[in-house]
Amino acid sequence: MKMRSLKALAGAAALGLVASLAGQGPASSQAPGKFIIVQSTTSTENSGLFKQLLPMFTKKTGIEVRVVAVGTGQAIKNAVNGDGDVLFVHDKPSEEKFVAEGGGVKRFDVMYNDFVVVGPANDPAGIAGSKDVVAAFKKIADAKAPFVSRGDDSGTHKSELRLWKDAGVDAKAASGSWYREAGTGMARPSTPPSA
Repeated sequence: MKMRSLKALAGAAALGLVASLAGQGPASSQAPGKFIIVQSTTSTENSGLFKQLLPMFTKKTGIEVRVVAVGTGQAIKNAVNGDGDVLFVHDKPSEEKFVAEGGGVKRFDVMYNDFVVVGPANDPAGIAGSKDVVAAFKKIADAKAPFVSRGDDSGTHKSELRLWKDAGVDAKAASGSWYREAGTGMARPSTPPSA
């Protein structure tokens, strides 16, 4: 997400969330004091967006919102199991499939992502300044330069895997060598892991 657009995006997100809840399913028929469950990405939760938006939503509707922050893949699985009233995720192909299969009522565009490839100053793959992410991923694989993936079935991870596929690279086959799957979200842990 581009920081210069944060205020505009926050406004759009508020409209998207309210629009997706208003008049659909149990949320509109619930009496004050009831709650809904939002299955969300960890990145949206970690951004602080919900801390800004949800109090306004609760004040306006009387409906408490409980957020379950996981990767996109897990959020969709949770919703398929009936453990969510609203999805706030970011992998359009998975979202469209979820709706097409009857798991959801309607999909709304709310925000967008910007992905940036970062690496060490010595640039072992020689990708600094590259404008072509697919070519950069190919160079990383050819150089067997260490690459840390979220590896967590999140929307970010799903997008990354599509880029590896476009580059003609089987990242899963390289797992454990130069390609390392962390299995974690993007936020820094509140306490450093013990050694």
